[in-house]
Amino acid sequence: MTFEWVVKIVTENWPMFIRGAGVTLYISIIGTILGSIIGLLVGVIRTIPMPERGSKRVLLKVVNGILSAYIEFFRGTPMIVQAMVIFYGSALALGVDMDRTAAAIFIVSINTGAYMSEIVRGGIVSIDKGQFEAAQAIGMNHFQTMIYVVLPQVIRNILPATGNEFVINIKDTSVLNVISVSELFFATKTIAGNNFRYFESFFVACVLYFIMTFTVTRILRYIERKLEGPDTFMMVPGNQMQVETAEDALRRIDKYDGNK
Repeated sequence: MTFEWVVKIVTENWPMFIRGAGVTLYISIIGTILGSIIGLLVGVIRTIPMPERGSKRVLLKVVNGILSAYIEFFRGTPMIVQAMVIFYGSALALGVDMDRTAAAIFIVSINTGAYMSEIVRGGIVSIDKGQFEAAQAIGMNHFQTMIYVVLPQVIRNILPATGNEFVINIKDTSVLNVISVSELFFATKTIAGNNFRYFESFFVACVLYFIMTFTVTRILRYIERKLEGPDTFMMVPGNQMQVETAEDALRRIDKYDGNK
């Protein structure tokens, strides 16, 4: 590899590199957001308490079975295979001509949703059961408990895992070149095919992937620190009902006498 070739490739093809990186970020951001929403919905549904009997129990078992099959399928198969099946399979079997970018977002979203649903479910299970009991004691149903009590804590706790999924999606969009989505890997492959300098071209792509993932990681860590609060925060032990001590009473009386 020569530095001159790297500079030449970047100089001649930087619009294509930037466009490919932009498509990669676009698909990753939208796919991660939609996948997180899917994961939240699936995670909440899968934690609904099972009724002891009746039609609701049967319905909930059927729904849980379908959601479990969805999770196991998309976690147990590679995204590159899912892309081929969904994009080309829908065209051959159903006659649906999907837009490539829309298909890429759909594939990333449902794949991310399968992983996020288990992350959300684990976050919900980790919440102390006393909070569920307290919410039920004041008349909240399952969904009200989730929205007002549990999910605000879960979202904060799963933020690192969500950021990790975002970083993984930035890298995994490279497999979408099999359906000719013009993301960064596809753009780099096109450039390398024109100049036959594969090592130098993919070295530039490697640097761009690193810049994107490194930047996203630092932004997410900054958000995590903001949610955690100041480092100087200290918990002061004490009861909810504060009782005035004798020293505090004398100090208050002296202050009152001095103001007279």
